[in-house]
Amino acid sequence: MKIIFFGAPGAGKGTQAEIVSEKLSIPAISTGAIIREAIKNSTEMGKSAQSYIEKGALVPDKVVIGIIKDRLAEKDCENGFILDGFPRTVPQAEALTEMGVEIDVVLNLEVPDERIIARMSGRRVCPACGASYHVIYKPSAKEGICDKCGSELSIRKDDDPEVVKSRLEVYHSETEPLKEYYSKKGILKIVEGQEELADTTALTLAALGIK
Repeated sequence: MKIIFFGAPGAGKGTQAEIVSEKLSIPAISTGAIIREAIKNSTEMGKSAQSYIEKGALVPDKVVIGIIKDRLAEKDCENGFILDGFPRTVPQAEALTEMGVEIDVVLNLEVPDERIIARMSGRRVCPACGASYHVIYKPSAKEGICDKCGSELSIRKDDDPEVVKSRLEVYHSETEPLKEYYSKKGILKIVEGQEELADTTALTLAALGIK
């Protein structure tokens, strides 16, 4: 099965992609992770991506699509794959079609903006050991202090409420049009994200027809 997961930043699509990946024994491919991998392995596309990143510029579609194409040609994708974080725009989706990639299902995980802002702005990380917490869902025993190493917890820049709002605006203008694009192809499934992870997972598996 060839699946695309999309949804707003913080909607939980990465978590669901990993769960489905294990269930179906197919790789979950995160764009950010494979760009980092391509750079680490010094592939042609990786070198090209690095040159843009070093200048502080966005990696252009042509390079991202090249990296995706290389990754989908690997042996572990023969029986299917999950794309998480790609495509982000309609032109990227069109490029995927032009590559001859036939997608079976596109799953859109929908969570209201205000819940995403609350969820992401409540995240805390330990800069020393990398442990992660949430002020509501997974608080540390002592507020602001890491349970594992005793260091002071911090908020990632990406999780600042203003940054989250800005990322959501970009998502609504650039990525949300994919709903209509894939709906016209008849392969779009919509899952409403729930408060409990297990409930979202149950809806996701049902939408994909996975027992």
